[in-house]
Parts: sequence; structure tokens; C-alpha cells
Amino acid sequence: MAPVLEKQLPGAAGAGDNNNEEEEGQNLWSSILSEVSTRSNSKLPSGKNILVFGEDGSGKTTLVAKLQGTDHSKKGRGLEYLYLNVHDEDRDDLTRCNVWILDGDLYHKGLLKFAVSAQSLPDCLAVFVADMSRPWTIMESLQKWASVLRDHVDKLKIPPEDMREMEQNMVKAFQEYTEPEDATPASPQRRAPTAGEDEAVVLPLGDNTLTHNLGIPVLIVCTKCDAVGVLEKEHDYREEHFDFIQSHIRRFCLQYGAGLIYTSVKEEKNLDLLYKYIVHKMYDFQFATPALVVEKDAVFIPSGWDNEKKIGILHENFTTVRPEDPFENFITKPPVRKLVHDKEINAEDEQVFLMKQQSLLAKQPATPTRGATESPGRTASGSPRPAGRAGQPTVTSGSPMAAVKKPDPNMKAGAANEGVLANFFNSLLSKKTGAPGSPGSPGAGAVGAGVQGSAKKTEAGFD
Repeated sequence: MAPVLEKQLPGAAGAGDNNNEEEEGQNLWSSILSEVSTRSNSKLPSGKNILVFGEDGSGKTTLVAKLQGTDHSKKGRGLEYLYLNVHDEDRDDLTRCNVWILDGDLYHKGLLKFAVSAQSLPDCLAVFVADMSRPWTIMESLQKWASVLRDHVDKLKIPPEDMREMEQNMVKAFQEYTEPEDATPASPQRRAPTAGEDEAVVLPLGDNTLTHNLGIPVLIVCTKCDAVGVLEKEHDYREEHFDFIQSHIRRFCLQYGAGLIYTSVKEEKNLDLLYKYIVHKMYDFQFATPALVVEKDAVFIPSGWDNEKKIGILHENFTTVRPEDPFENFITKPPVRKLVHDKEINAEDEQVFLMKQQSLLAKQPATPTRGATESPGRTASGSPRPAGRAGQPTVTSGSPMAAVKKPDPNMKAGAANEGVLANFFNSLLSKKTGAPGSPGSPGAGAVGAGVQGSAKKTEAGFD
């Protein structure tokens, strides 16, 4: 029996090896197929949408263009469309995320129907942009645009069970937030694992948390945070003002389960962080940045991190305001300064001006002075001594300065000045239009005086 057994053993061994090889081959093919199916299922989804709301001039288009990596200086109207390129470095996959920017005028809110439908709403992220350079408009703007989005969601007439499921997903994501680990992952965009994790303890929501659940993730982006220094210098803002603003924004974020981030395109502050957080919320990429609340112009609070107690830390620094005070009572709008434009004054031609003055003086009666009224009498009754000499300065009545006499001190100052000016201009006019000789010749006055003296001498001889 032994030889027979020896012959059967090798055959049995050969059959066992063939079975093992077939099993290994099947396992190899199954592993390849499973890997291919996993890769096909793990491709980046398409059709994701970002809805951007905000006032005109708040920097919506500039912010998205900066995230896109382009300089977009043109301002659109109505409903703008941009996109973000999203690249998964792990699987070398690329997709495009749609960005819809609604105009700051409420007249265009009806255009939302072209960007969001009942089918695409679960794949949307709402971004409310607030302008930090005008902090007095922040809360009113956030309330207004949140109301616009809520009204549009209600008009979509989503089935109640689907809407309830979306709201529960928001609550779950808020409750399951955990602080990121200190160790950074190998790839900054590696997607977070979805299975095999230990379930964390879920804490109940606070009283004012997710009371306005939209069913989609919400992010509050404060732009132009570089204006903090301007607010301090020109409007006398202090740390208390910025803490009060942050407190109200964070309480608004709790109501909608939203995240909060302060950015500055001018200083390129927190822009990369904003892009990573958006990709994390939309495509489940890992995110390793914790909350940042130290710097007043670079705040970052992810959704699920905040609560009423953490906000209460800001209230400890309040001295002149209470946390429950209305926002607009403490953050007031500064008075509008009226711009006074200086009117351009065109200088009038000199000759035209002099002609106008001449006509005005001709219409006004000259105010005689005491010296001017007494001078003719004195000349007539004076001694008939020879006055025709050119060197006699006492009788040069044709000289302009001779006509201007010293005003009477008893007269009013205004009348005296007017009389002096009137006599001066009259003397100039009579000088130009009187003698045929040159008006400026120094001998003209002397010649006139000589003729006048000769006439007087002849009259005295006849007498």
C-alpha cells in the first residue's frame, strides 16, 4: 500500500497548487476591479455651485476673481458667472466649481432661478459678503441677503422630506465638528476619510444655534479688512468697536450655522485659507487650520466651532456698551460730508473792468470835499500877483494831485474816501481828454496855468 500512497500524494499536491493559483488570480482581478470602481466613485463631483450675495461695491467680483487667479476689473450687472478650478492632487482629478454673483440691487433677485433649482440646491454653498470698510452696513446687509435666499428656497417648493433631510445634514455637520489635528496631512487636498472613524460624542445644539437652517452650508466673508486702520484714525474706532462688530456677526453665524472669515484682497490676507475652506466644504478635502480669533483683522471661525460661551469672551472687554445693545446704536453711520466744488473764476479783461468803473463813477454824484469847494474862491479873490510863471507850484490847478485835497476831518470816513477817489478818477479823465498835448508830459500843467494867469491879468487891467 505504501507505493500506491506515494503515487497518489504527488497528484493530490498538484491539484492543490492549481486551486491556489486560481484563487490568487481571482483575488487579483477582484482587487483591480474594486480599485477601478473606487476611483470612478471617488472622482470629483461636477455641478457644484457657489452663490455670492452682497452690496454693490463690497468686493464680490474682485474676491472671486482673486480666488480664480485672475484680475477681473470689470463689474458685471444682474447675475455674473465665474468659476473656480478644483484639482485633486491625490488622484490627479480636475473639476470646475460654478460661481454665481448676484447684483447688489434687489431688483435682480429674480435672476436666482437661473442659478439655483430644486435639484441643484443640495450642491450649493451660500456666501454672504460684508464690507468691513463700512461696518455700519454689515448687519443690515446680512439680514437682507439671508432673507432673499430664504424666500428663493421657499419658492423652489422642495418636498418636505427632502428639505428635512438637508436640514438634518446641516445639524449633523455642525455637531460633528472636531478640532483639526496638529499633524498636517501629506497632501493638503487629500480628501477626508468617510468610513472607519470612531464616532465622536455629539453635543446638543445651543438655544440660538441653527434657528434659521437653510439646508445648505453658509459662509460669511468680511472683505476690505485692511480698512481697520482707517476706521481707527478717521472714525475713532477702538478695540471695543471691533469686538462688538465681531460679536454680532458671530451670533448671526450661529443662527445659520455659518463659518466666518475676514479677508483683504489688497493685502492678500486669508485668501488661500478661504479657498481651502470652500474646497473643504464642497468636496470634503481635509482641512487642518484651527479657528483664528487673535488678530482683529484676520478672524477665521469654521462652522461648528463657535458657541455662546466663546462669544461671551468678547463681552468681557465691553465698557461703554452692552452685548444686547442694538448694532446700529453703537456702530453709527458717520455724517455725510458735502463736497464743495470751488467754482472757477474767470478774470475780467483789465480795460473792460476800467470802463465799467468809469461808467459807475460817472453815474454817482461826486462828493465835494472842503478843500475842493474852497479852492475856486481863493483863486478868484487872491492877490493879482503874476501867476503865469512856469515855476510857480501854487497855481498848477491842472495837475491831478492838485485837485485831490485833504478831506475834512469832520466828515465821515466813507464819504471822504469816496470823494477822494471820485476826484482822482475825474482828474485822470480830464487830463486825458483836456489839452491836445501829451497827457503824460510834465509841462502840460504849467502851460495851462500860464494861460489861466494871463487871462486873469487881462481882466485886472480892464478893471
